[in-house]
Amino acid sequence: MAKNDLQGTLDLLVLKTLSQMGALHGYGIVVHIQRASEELLRVEEGSLYPALHRMEQSGWIRSEWGLTATNRKAKYYKLTPAGKTQLREAEKSFEHLVKGVRAIMQYA
Repeated sequence: MAKNDLQGTLDLLVLKTLSQMGALHGYGIVVHIQRASEELLRVEEGSLYPALHRMEQSGWIRSEWGLTATNRKAKYYKLTPAGKTQLREAEKSFEHLVKGVRAIMQYA
């Protein structure tokens, strides 16, 4: 799989998480992805934060500082209208990828 496909998958996971959960800080995104995938997917912070920065630069998410449940300062990320559009496109692209992989797996 090409690097862009992997990067696109991380974007999809983050955008989908924010669309489902609302504003979250980075650790909250990591935890949600891990729990929602029944521990099958793990996102490393070294991959997440550059992706969040890139998505913010692209206008798909925006951030603001807030306090966590444990009263710590954290940056919270929220989906923008452009992010919602990108999410729809990423979902279509992912479904296309899955269809192609499924076809290869079933090829006799």
